[in-house]
Amino acid sequence: MTSGDFVTASGDGTRAVRAGLPEPVKHEPTLPGPVFAAHFHLPGDPTGPYTYGRDENPTWTLLERAIGELEAPDQEGVTTLAFPSGMAAISAVLFSQLRAGDVVVLPDDGYQVLPLVREQLTSYGIEVRTAPTAGDAQLDVLDGARLLWIETPSNPGLDVCDVRRLVAAAHAQGTLVAVDNTLATPLGQRPLELGADFSVASGTKMLTGHGDILLGYVTALDDALMAPVRRWRKIVGAIPGPMEAWLAHRSLATLQLRADRQNANALLIAEALRGRPEVTGLRHPGLPDDPSHKIAVQQMRRFGCVVSFTLPTRARADRFLDALRLVDDATSFGGVRSTAERRGRWGGDAVPEGFIRLSAGAEDPEDLVADVLRALDESAD
Repeated sequence: MTSGDFVTASGDGTRAVRAGLPEPVKHEPTLPGPVFAAHFHLPGDPTGPYTYGRDENPTWTLLERAIGELEAPDQEGVTTLAFPSGMAAISAVLFSQLRAGDVVVLPDDGYQVLPLVREQLTSYGIEVRTAPTAGDAQLDVLDGARLLWIETPSNPGLDVCDVRRLVAAAHAQGTLVAVDNTLATPLGQRPLELGADFSVASGTKMLTGHGDILLGYVTALDDALMAPVRRWRKIVGAIPGPMEAWLAHRSLATLQLRADRQNANALLIAEALRGRPEVTGLRHPGLPDDPSHKIAVQQMRRFGCVVSFTLPTRARADRFLDALRLVDDATSFGGVRSTAERRGRWGGDAVPEGFIRLSAGAEDPEDLVADVLRALDESAD
């Protein structure tokens, strides 16, 4: 039985553990170590898969195969390209697919670097339209667009849009659709199955899950669409290091275990916060009364490890973060160690001063909930 046979008929855990593994060879490791090579032996004509280190690397190949098996299991023709960061992956899609005079639709409540991306796109003569994620509002500005960029759930507000509905409207007029799948991960949502042309994500977050790797990727089912993305990676040299790629692949084996624990912890924290009078704007797609829940259950299998809420003031939020003992005051999300931060400190998100984004880790749920509630009590005026 080959590695591919295991992947074809498997659940999330089996798929994550075995994704991308090569055929077993006696005396060889199950997952070969990272290949450090700027060049490869290449007598004669420059043919074959590995010629120069900026173009391909065997360690990338295995990681890209693994991610493709998670993003689009049992699908033929899946192509994945790895990048050194999530923003490198995002930029590769945007700048390889758009030309001067094109229109692109972005969320106005997405990742905080998107406003910088908008400035750069505009300077290249590309028209950028924006609309919120909630209520499928991007449909209102979609007319004539070359590319629709969706981020669902949105970061940090956790709004969810109907991917199938947006894809149908976009494809009806020849518009491409890319979905940022960072927060959901392939175990929570499969954009390509929902009809999207590209699934893009930062592997820095839950995909690798330990807060020690910067990584990004793009996956698609149409190799013709990926050819410009591949060319862009070659031109700008946006390639991952082999050590990072190997560590990422190694980390995928525990993705299902981490995701289940962290998603469960996030929901427990959200439920514990519901009864706190100082907490407003509580959001988590897994809460039955969350504005995003109805759509989320139609397209997501897991609801993510992030909870967002607002405390009355900036000072209260800072005291709360300082009082936490099991939750690190740090940016990013998706790691096995819980983190939280006051998002307003960065200045790039339209959120209240007391807005908290909390990422649940893999700690014992009772300990984690107790720490959060204790910190709320200690931070009171």
